Amino acid sequence: MPIYKQTDSKLIAIKEKKVGLEKTLQTLVEANLNDVFSLSFIATEFPLNNLRIDTLAFDEEAKAFVVIEYKRDKNFTVIDQGYAYLALMLNNKADFVLKYNEKTKKNLRKDDIDWSQSKVMFVAQSFTKYQQEAIGFQDLPIELWEVKKYDEDLVSFNQVRASEKSESIKTITKNKDIERVSREIKQYFVEDHIKPTWSKAKELFDEFSQRVLELDPRFEIHPVKYYIGFNIENKNVVAVKVRTTKLLLELLRVQPKDLKDPEKRARYRKNSFEYYNKHITQFDINNEEDIDYAMSLVKQIYKIFAE
Repeated sequence: MPIYKQTDSKLIAIKEKKVGLEKTLQTLVEANLNDVFSLSFIATEFPLNNLRIDTLAFDEEAKAFVVIEYKRDKNFTVIDQGYAYLALMLNNKADFVLKYNEKTKKNLRKDDIDWSQSKVMFVAQSFTKYQQEAIGFQDLPIELWEVKKYDEDLVSFNQVRASEKSESIKTITKNKDIERVSREIKQYFVEDHIKPTWSKAKELFDEFSQRVLELDPRFEIHPVKYYIGFNIENKNVVAVKVRTTKLLLELLRVQPKDLKDPEKRARYRKNSFEYYNKHITQFDINNEEDIDYAMSLVKQIYKIFAE
């Protein structure tokens, strides 16, 4: 779909340009990792065991490493290369933790990392139909991102999704790397966070999630190990932790003082900035009436970071 510039009532098509060399694309992404992907930069051209990772990044919210690879040649297999990098990571955890600590001057241990949320991102100007369909598995820790450049210095990043998600990749392969990685990396679903007996919490979550999704069609529900995220364009806006009879809402990147909270019910999550590299404010949803108040807080976050 072309991009147009509006001049009065006339639309003028903006021409697409070639992205250029892989290194040019790599430099652009690494300089804007947090803005584009909400990731922290750890290393460039990270060599290990005869492989070289183009960009090593870290997801501070998920506490997981992300490998980013840039491609111009379309003749590569998404599955084989993606799982080779993930196997490299899981077989050499100490090296990745050491590189993180050297970069951030922190003292993370292997047990502090959520290795189950590790993933590989391939970034390219375009992908073949075969590559796009190759990621059509339910539990694939691999993402494809197309980057487009246009006249007037415009750049766009769009995640490529398969037309449909089929069976688990674990059921159709005997590849040792895939088997090794699949034992440790897991895709999470909303059902993983709500036990069958938590009927009240489920009702609250269903109502709350419907209200959030109605706020903006770009919202996507993104469950991970410790919470259910509500994302817009790959950025987590708010998160929910489901308890037995209630929801714990986490408002990201703000402190209570940043919010209009007339009843002073929001509270700061202690040490959140030190641990997650962002401020987190919490709010309890105990009943349907609390959802109205919660949405007044969510709308403020939405206007600040997503609108």
